[in-house]
Amino acid sequence: MINEHIPICGEHHVKKEWRSTTFEYSDEGITVRVPNIYAWVCPENGEASFTPSTVEELITTIRELIDLSKRARKRRPVLTDYIVSVAA
Repeated sequence: MINEHIPICGEHHVKKEWRSTTFEYSDEGITVRVPNIYAWVCPENGEASFTPSTVEELITTIRELIDLSKRARKRRPVLTDYIVSVAA
């Protein structure tokens, strides 16, 4: 992804770094964390900018996981923290 121009952080006016980061999303008390995603990251505050294809994949995956978690929560399970890993 480094074949494009390097974006500049609008707040800190420094070049962002292409590196691994964690995406986190919360909705109605459900939090989904997706680690090890490459993005342009501000070295000052860690704010990430994802590529359009990554955003599309994140939206699809997060929606599915949130929906699944809401259905599981309705059953009032004892287990409330899940870690799901998918090997390539």
